Amino acid sequence: MRVQKPLEQPHLDPKPTQSFWNKAVNLKQGNWIWIWTGFTGIAMLSATAGAMLAVSLSSMPLLQTQLSPAEEAVFANGESISRSSMRLPELTRPVNVLVLGTKVLTSDLDEEPTEDLGYHALVNSFDGLSDTMLLLRFDPDQEKLTVLSIPRDTRTYVPGIGRTKLNAANYHGGPALTARATSDLLGGVGIDRYIRVNVQGVEKLIDALGGVTVYVPRDMKYTDHSQHLYINLKEGKQRLNGEQALQFLRFRYDQYGDVGRVQRQQTFMRAMIEQVLNPTTLARVPKILSVIQSNLDTNLTVEELVALVGFGADTKRSNTQMLMVPGQFNGSGHSDVSYWLPDHRRIRQMMARHFDIGYSDQQEVNPSYQRIAIQDSTGEQEAVKTLVKTLREAGYRNIYISNPWREPLQTTRIVAQQGDDRSAADIRSYLGLGEVRIESTGSLTSDVTIQLGQDWLQQSVSNENDLLDL
Repeated sequence: MRVQKPLEQPHLDPKPTQSFWNKAVNLKQGNWIWIWTGFTGIAMLSATAGAMLAVSLSSMPLLQTQLSPAEEAVFANGESISRSSMRLPELTRPVNVLVLGTKVLTSDLDEEPTEDLGYHALVNSFDGLSDTMLLLRFDPDQEKLTVLSIPRDTRTYVPGIGRTKLNAANYHGGPALTARATSDLLGGVGIDRYIRVNVQGVEKLIDALGGVTVYVPRDMKYTDHSQHLYINLKEGKQRLNGEQALQFLRFRYDQYGDVGRVQRQQTFMRAMIEQVLNPTTLARVPKILSVIQSNLDTNLTVEELVALVGFGADTKRSNTQMLMVPGQFNGSGHSDVSYWLPDHRRIRQMMARHFDIGYSDQQEVNPSYQRIAIQDSTGEQEAVKTLVKTLREAGYRNIYISNPWREPLQTTRIVAQQGDDRSAADIRSYLGLGEVRIESTGSLTSDVTIQLGQDWLQQSVSNENDLLDL
C-alpha cells in the first residue's frame, strides 16, 4: 500500500531565523507584546487589547491540508468553540478534538523523495495509516478532560471503502474521512476539530517540554534496521527524552500488541499531563509550536489552541479521564488479519456517560457480576488473599488475580477499566483507601482493576492491631 506524496507546504518558511508567530499570524510588534503579556500573566489585558488579540489569533497557521467545502463541513458544528476574555481565550462549550498520530516511510511514497533518506526511513508527512487515534473532549461545563483511545486495528465501516481497520481512513481520505468513520463508530458523536502529528513531531514536542518521567514496566528491546527503529529501554522509573519516549510509545511486541501499546500511551499521557501541563506551559506555547510546526497539521485557530491548552492546564488531575473503545481481539492480536472488534453496546454506554451523546441504559450492577481484577505491586501474597476475602465479604464474587503491577505503588489504584467510575468509587468506599482512576491501564477483561499498593498493607496491619487490642 502506498500513500500520496506529502503535500507541498509553501506557506511555511523553512528559515529558522524568522519567528513562526510573526509570520503565521502576521502580527505587528505591538500586538505581539500584548499576546506575550497575556501568556505570561504579567498584567490584565484591557477590553480593547482583548479584541485585538481575538483578531490576531483568528487565523489557522498550522493548517497544512487543503480541505474541500464538504470536508470542512465535517468539522463544522454551527458555533464557535472559544472567545477572547480580558486575559486569555477560553472555551465556550464542550469541544471534541480528533488526534491522529502518523508514521510515514519512504517506502510508502508514490515518488522517491528528493533527499536520499534510505529505504523505510521516516519522512515528514501526514498521509499514511494513522498509528495512534484519540478523541479528546474538553468539557468546561463539567470541568473534565476525557481522552478516548481508539485502537488502530478497530474493525469498522469506512465510507467509500467498506469494512476495514479504522487506521486506513486517514490513508484514503485524510482527517475528514477519519472523522466521519470515527463519528459513525462512536454513535454519531460530533467532532469539532482535528490535529495530525507525525512521530518526528512527537519527539520534538517531548524534548521541548523537557522530557517526561514514567515507570517503564519491563525491559523493552527491539531492532528493525529497515525502519531505523531501535528500542532499548530498561525497566524502572526514569525521565525519557523525545527519542526514548518514542521508543516507549512505539513498542508493541508483547502479548497484547497494539492494545498493550494503547495502555502504555495512556500511562505516558497521564504522566505528561501531571508533570508538564500547567499555567506556565502557556508562556512556552509559541516556542513549542515553532519547534514542531512542520510536523503538525490542524484546523484549530491559534485562539482555539490557546483556549484548549489553558483549559487543560487548569483541569484538576482527578478530572482527567482516559478511556478505550470497548471490544475484544478476533484472534491472538498478532497476525496481520487481527482486528479489535468493538462492543457497540458498551460503546453506547461509554459515550452517554462521558461524551453526553445518546442515553445510558446501564443499570446498577450487582457486585456479584462485576469482574474484579487484582494486580499486586506489593509482593505480599497474604495481602492479596486478605483483599480477596474482604471483597467476597462485600458480595463481590467474580474476582481473579491478574499479572502483577511492576511499579511499586504507595497508594492503591482502583481503575475503572470500562469507564464505570461509580462502581470503582463504591469499591473505594468499601475498602476505605485508594484513588479512583478512570483509565484503561488495568486488566483488559475486567470491569474494575485494583492495583494494590502499600496503603493496603498498612491498613491490614492496623486492623490486626485493633483486633489484638480487643
